[in-house]
Amino acid sequence: MVRLSGLQRDVLHSYRQWVRMVYTKPIENRLHFLKYIHSEFDKYRDLKRKDFTTIEYLLRMGKRKLQMLSQPNVKDIH
Repeated sequence: MVRLSGLQRDVLHSYRQWVRMVYTKPIENRLHFLKYIHSEFDKYRDLKRKDFTTIEYLLRMGKRKLQMLSQPNVKDIH
């Protein structure tokens, strides 16, 4: 099994948190959230592993967005 770096583990942890958040949303809107998550992570799929500054920045921004979208009053995303 390949050992992951700390940053790689952080990215996977963030992705899992996002997916878990989806299951707190109404069933009819979950697909919208999943499409958003996949598109956001796919945007940066080709980012170089050694670009630590950008990866850390994206993790911080993702954490803020996750906190915002995890609010119970947020029902859908477009």
